[in-house]
Parts: sequence; C-alpha cells; structure tokens
Amino acid sequence: MNKTELNKTKLNKADFSTLSLSKPMLDNLSELGFTQMTPIQTQSLPPILENRDVIAQAKTGSGKTVAFGIGTLNKLDVQKHGVQSLVLCPTRELADQVAVELRRLARFTSNIKVLTLCGGVAFRPQAASLRHDAHIVVGTPGRILKHLRTGSLVLDALDTLVIDEAHRMLDMGFIDEIDRVIDYTPHKRQTLLFSATYPDEILALSGSIQHDAVTIKTIETESPNKIVEYFYNTSPSEKMDTLIKLLAHHQPDNAIVFSNTKIQARNIATDLQTQGVDAQAMHGDLEQYERTDVLVQFANRSCAVMVATDVAARGIDIKELSMVINYDMPHDMATYTHRIGRTGRAGKEGIAVTFYSNRQASYIDEYRNETRIFEHDMSALSVPKKFRLKAPNSTLVIEGGKKDKLRPGDILGALTGDVSIEGKYVGKIDIRDRQSYVAIDRSLTDKVHTWLKSGKIKGRKFSVWLLE
Repeated sequence: MNKTELNKTKLNKADFSTLSLSKPMLDNLSELGFTQMTPIQTQSLPPILENRDVIAQAKTGSGKTVAFGIGTLNKLDVQKHGVQSLVLCPTRELADQVAVELRRLARFTSNIKVLTLCGGVAFRPQAASLRHDAHIVVGTPGRILKHLRTGSLVLDALDTLVIDEAHRMLDMGFIDEIDRVIDYTPHKRQTLLFSATYPDEILALSGSIQHDAVTIKTIETESPNKIVEYFYNTSPSEKMDTLIKLLAHHQPDNAIVFSNTKIQARNIATDLQTQGVDAQAMHGDLEQYERTDVLVQFANRSCAVMVATDVAARGIDIKELSMVINYDMPHDMATYTHRIGRTGRAGKEGIAVTFYSNRQASYIDEYRNETRIFEHDMSALSVPKKFRLKAPNSTLVIEGGKKDKLRPGDILGALTGDVSIEGKYVGKIDIRDRQSYVAIDRSLTDKVHTWLKSGKIKGRKFSVWLLE
C-alpha cells in the first residue's frame, strides 16, 4: 500500500472520537454502533461542525443523515424557543426515515423535539404540534410551504437548513418550492445540501443559497463505467429478430436503441411495439410536444425502450440506464464511446450491444480489444413464449401546471391522501407551465386515473388523460 492509499484509508476510517463532540453524544453514537465514520461523514463533519456551508455528493446509504444530524444536534440549544433546524426531503417516506434517525441521534439529551411535516395527513394536527416549539422540523417542500404561508411555522430562529436528496427534488419538480421556502429563512444560516449527482441545476441552486460552500465528493476520481460490450455479426434481415432475442434474454429495465436515420428509428419502434415491447421513437422530425412526451415517458419509466438517432439523443441524461444497443454501427469510435457511456453509471453494470454486418467487418477490427466480446453464441438467445417488455409505470397528464399554481406537493398529497396510495407507487412528478406529468405504478393507473377525472386537486377539477 503506497502513502496516498494509506492516507486515504486513514481518512475513510476516522473515529467519531476525533471530532469535538460532547461525551454524551459520543457515548450515544457508540451505543448505536457508530464508531468509525463513513467517507461522507469523515469529509463533511469537520466543516459542518465549523458552521460552514456544505454541498456534498452522497448516495443513499452513505451515512449522510448521521453527518448532518450530528452537525445539527451539536449546536442545538434546548432552552432556545423556535425551530432551529429544517430538513427538506423529496418524499414522505424519506422524511419519516430521517426523523427516526434524528430522534435516535438525539437520545443523548432530553427534551429535543423532532416534528415531521408532510402531505397526505391532516394539516390541523400538525399546526397544533407546531405550537409546542419543535426544535427540528423534517418535511416535504409543499407541506412546509403551506405551514409557512399560514403562519403555523415560523423560521425566525433557524440556524441550519438541510436539503436532502436534492437530485430527487429536481426530478420531482420541487426546486421552485425550495426557493419559496428559503425566502422565509434568515439570511444568516448554515445551509447543507446533499445530492447523489451534481447537474447544473443543483450547482446553480448551491450558488444561489449557499455562501462559500465546501464541496465534497466521496469519490475523488470517477470510476469508469462498468459496461459489458458485445458485438454481433448480424445480417440486415436478421437484425430485428436479434434485437428481440437480446431484449428477451437480458430483460433490461430500460434501453436506448441507436439508429443512424430518422426513418429507421420510426420503423424499429413500430416493429418493437408489434412484438409487445413498450417502445417510442426519438428523432428530428418530431414536434417539440412529441419530443417532450417521449422524454418524459422514458425518464419516468413509462417507456421501456427509446429508439433514437444521435442528434435527437443529444442532451438526454438518464441516470440509470440498463442497456444501449447500436442497431446501426456508429460512424466513428467517438460516437460509439458517447453512445455506450450512457449505461453502467452509478456503480451499476450496464450492457452495450453493437450489430455489424459482413460488409462492415473490414473496419470492425478497430473495436476489438481484450474486454469486448465478439462472436458471442447466438444460440444462447432464446425468446420465451408470450414475450413482453413492459415499463413499470404509466404517465398521466393533468391539464394544469405552474400557471395554475399547481405544485408537486399538491398532486402527491392528493394521491397519498385522497386516493390513499403509498408514496412509493408515485414516480416522477414533472410540472410544466400548463401541464403536469405524473408517473404512476402501472397496476394502479386505472384507480388513479378514475379518481383524478372526478376528484379535485387544491379544490379544483382538472382534465386528465393517459399518455400513450
């Protein structure tokens, strides 16, 4: 082990006892089984305890809740009235988990009150609880904002604002609501932002709400995508049959199929649909609203396969893509690398498949290396009877959006409260100016669709239809 590796090992295995924490807190951490810090805790806790703003890239399960929980509790004054810490979460389920963890961390002292404020439950009991001076509030942006607007929640005493799972907030359309919540917070505060990814929107959010933030990434250098690359010599007449066999064999959660022409993209998507595959075409001849519909369905898991040209696929960033298939050979190695680089991210293994014909064999050699698999046994690819590849979700379109002051929290609250479905069955909620797209577990589509057609959101009825 070289010196750099040794230092990194020490950094990632630091003890909580090395931090300036009270003995009761350290004793409680030990009782809970927390001795050595995880990488995110090791790197984020020192600046957090120094009252610095932090933007940290952290995955679910990395120990980030303990990191911001310790930071929050370390400076909390039990004798001080008013909410001192606010934690914003994208879903009620996550908020509940965070609140439970904070209560466990707070066992070292008495009388620390942690209150959860989320939609889907009655508003008045929450308002009544707030009159008893909660120290820490954990909740979803929509319900938090409602309490702020009615005056039941006041943040004049706030010391720490935590935005957890910011990337999911972005996916669910909560960023505007976060901005409104922040308008109610003191300008002088500590702001901690945790996100699994750092898209431009998250960095822009950090720049607008944080001051001199410490940027933390637990992985110092990005690991190469984990991709298994296959190459199949397939005649033009056999390509569709081979494609079906591949999809049936691998059963990917989602896949992008690349075509070199717009006409081919349309034809492939149509052929896949006739074979029982949820597929949509993405190409330059689509109107903007059609392009939006396809992208929304693919991003929210309502479409299993997107067939795209290179030009149409520019800017498409799907965080978890199982498979990329080059139905048509890319024009060059750079295009190949760009295409397959969409899979195998976030530590997960992806699959990339490329078709080539005998006529293309003369320049296929440039793709050969020790890791790519050629001449794979085609007999291993068998199509089961009644093969279907269906996406897990459906997309409902509500004819109301930002212009109607409709928010993700309003829709999520209606579904979890009035329709009584669990939040885990609600996928991405995308609010546009005049329309809102809601991903719903396919098994509950009819139930939700029926209710939305006759029910109300924020006391209003909206037209609703199923996007197909």
